[in-house]
Amino acid sequence: MTCSYTIIQLGSVCRYARTARLAVMFPRLNASLPEAEVDTPRRGAMYLAQLAHKSEEFRVMEEIWGTTAQQASYEGRPDLGNTQPGDGRRFKGRGVIQITGRNNYRTAGEALGLPLLLHPELAAQPENAFRVAAWFWKTHGCNAPADKEDLDGCTGIVNGGLTGIESRLRYYELAKDVLGVDRLSVQARFFLHPPGTKRGV
Repeated sequence: MTCSYTIIQLGSVCRYARTARLAVMFPRLNASLPEAEVDTPRRGAMYLAQLAHKSEEFRVMEEIWGTTAQQASYEGRPDLGNTQPGDGRRFKGRGVIQITGRNNYRTAGEALGLPLLLHPELAAQPENAFRVAAWFWKTHGCNAPADKEDLDGCTGIVNGGLTGIESRLRYYELAKDVLGVDRLSVQARFFLHPPGTKRGV
């Protein structure tokens, strides 16, 4: 099975982004789907919802640096690989999934053949941002919760917590609607349990 988006579907989910912006982004978004193994509508809905939230509808490709208390906490984080002074800002969130931390930049760069440690700004360029997102999605196992429509579980992987869960839920419901996920669920339930049958028999 394959999954892809049309520009109309993308615009129905990303209602604040300009059509011209989405026209630039959606071919790269579709091209990233095989790499992410996003090959069903359920996976597609979750993928689109998470990326739309993280990138503010594909309009923000680099974390705006404050410095906020959360951003300050990026410094000296061994779990992120931020062991050198200035790593927090150097390896701040970039791309459509906003990868963060020296470890992620290093492993993504090695996997994709990109010099992200030397030039972390490359992760914010559209031609790389979607490849980085697909790499993160696949290697961190995001399709498993997507298959179960587990928004909290997928958000925990992508974000490390449930920050912005209300926004993600809005995007997820929109994405499910345009991709027909709820209709697929109803069809599956009808096939497994037609009217007049008893469950568990």
